[in-house]
Amino acid sequence: MSSVLPVLLLALAGVLVGGAWSMHRQGAGRGAVAFVGVLALLAAVGGILWLIPGEGS
Repeated sequence: MSSVLPVLLLALAGVLVGGAWSMHRQGAGRGAVAFVGVLALLAAVGGILWLIPGEGS
């Protein structure tokens, strides 16, 4: 299960980036687009950091 979670986080990041782009194209407010973009960034960073081996590995 631990190898599936980073993939899910990276997939979520992709969906959120697409959502932010779609919101931008439809004229949504800058704050809402930025918020979704920050969530995408956090999901991507979390997925990447999860893949880095820790001390116990």
